[in-house]
Amino acid sequence: MTFASKDELLKARLPEAVVTIEGVGDVRVRGLSRVEAMLIQKVDDPEARERRILAYGMVEPSVTEAEAGRWQKASVAGELEPVTQKIAELSGILTGADKEAYKSLRGESGDGVRVLPSPETGHDGLGPTEPHVE
Repeated sequence: MTFASKDELLKARLPEAVVTIEGVGDVRVRGLSRVEAMLIQKVDDPEARERRILAYGMVEPSVTEAEAGRWQKASVAGELEPVTQKIAELSGILTGADKEAYKSLRGESGDGVRVLPSPETGHDGLGPTEPHVE
């Protein structure tokens, strides 16, 4: 059995990948270190959390949190998701269940989000209904 050396343990080994942003171009991202991932978990606001993920994980081009905020304001709603999801994937943050939940929210197979019935809606034929009671 061969044990890892201290140098091997302390050497950075964060995986990288290229993400294509449709209509914009390619960016290079990397996985987050354990410390960065732990710092991100402390951020309660989802917008601020996304900015910090981008600031830590973007390699080329690199962005600050302020620049990530400008990008949030300049982009369409789903533009940053492939980037932040790739960073999370490379970081090992997404578990199998998280990946499947993300896929179902992205419009792949599954029931997705359904509208609650009201007196103005009809049955969609996808499951049991109960009569509307006032």
